[in-house]
Amino acid sequence: MKELKDREYDAIVVGTGPGGATVAKELAQRNRSVLMLEWGDNEPVNGTLAQTIRNMGIPGKGALFTSDMLTMVRGITTGGSSIYYYGTAFYPPVGMLKKYNIRIEDEIEEVNNELPIAPLSDRLMGPMAKRIMNSARELGYDWKKMPKFMDQDKCRPECSKCGYGCPHGAKWTARNFVDQAREKGAALINGAKVTTVLTDNGKARGVVFRHHGTTRRAFAKQVVLAAGGIGSPLILRTLGFPDAGRNFFYDPLIAVMGTVPDMEGGREIPMASAIHMEDEGYVMSDMTLPPALYGILTSEVGRMDQLLNHPGALTIMVKAKDSLGGYLSGSGGVRKRLAESDKQKLSRGYKRAGEILRNAGAGQVFKSYFLAAHPGGTVKINELVDSNLETEIQNLFVCDCSVIPEAWGLPPTYTLLCLGKRLAKNMSKI
Repeated sequence: MKELKDREYDAIVVGTGPGGATVAKELAQRNRSVLMLEWGDNEPVNGTLAQTIRNMGIPGKGALFTSDMLTMVRGITTGGSSIYYYGTAFYPPVGMLKKYNIRIEDEIEEVNNELPIAPLSDRLMGPMAKRIMNSARELGYDWKKMPKFMDQDKCRPECSKCGYGCPHGAKWTARNFVDQAREKGAALINGAKVTTVLTDNGKARGVVFRHHGTTRRAFAKQVVLAAGGIGSPLILRTLGFPDAGRNFFYDPLIAVMGTVPDMEGGREIPMASAIHMEDEGYVMSDMTLPPALYGILTSEVGRMDQLLNHPGALTIMVKAKDSLGGYLSGSGGVRKRLAESDKQKLSRGYKRAGEILRNAGAGQVFKSYFLAAHPGGTVKINELVDSNLETEIQNLFVCDCSVIPEAWGLPPTYTLLCLGKRLAKNMSKI
């Protein structure tokens, strides 16, 4: 077993998604020595389908399948899934976190001042998103533009590559924070899959990881697990946390599609506007699909008659706040079935989305099979970590979607940025 002999770091951060990258950046800016370990590569983002498949589409790695064959994808690359998210800045669940003795109001202000957060300008909002928003408003829905993590001066109308990774640097991703951490002296090792955490007398002392076929060790005073809702609980299990990876959420969703004969689009920024049906437990948003994904979702439900209709296909995403349940297998298999109550939420959303699409002039309305995103709640606050995100092993912290204590059915990026900033402040005091 090889060791990193150069130094003992102040902190090792496992994973470079929004939570981990934020912690690493904040610590590095405080002159702490930081080592980031990332399972995926660090290839430049080129916005291609081929790169997306490599980072998200490999079964058992980026693509996971649930008990009832929902497809769940995650980005295995520097920046994690933020490379492929749609840049939507859903406001953090401040009230929910307060119940767990977590206050992030100061961190929210810091994020607002640091990152570009604003609804899309009319210049960047595509005709399909406008058609859906106008139709929803005609029907009485409080459908609004969504704030986005984007430098809109760099954005290009009709680009439509948000879901393939933005090649123009317009969309904020966790790679931005990784780069800032490295500018302040932090180290990054790619292709490093952490298998366990080294401990001594109840304290974290470092990690063991596989790198290019070799087992290696690295040492630090503090360790942060930020390997995501699937990766972090699996590492904790090796340390004697059998409940890690149980009773979680995975944000099930469907795409509702219909064809508008008078429209030739299909290439625009997705999730430009939305409505949160909080009482009904789901969110609806426009979601213009890339041609390949449209073809996959259409074929999956046998709608071959719609395969050639991508340029005129209006799409609304319906994403539900699902019930907690299920468990992860020893290899990270997602053993959870979609509850009947959650299917009913999506069914109600399908009905409303269909109404909006038909009012917009769409015909041939149909829905995709179930998908899943944002697995979390696998290492919950007040169960496996405390309000400082520390486990019962001293100096071992967790900062990713796994710590979210309740399902809330919304994208977690904004929340994880705030939790990462808060954690870095607390770690700096130790």
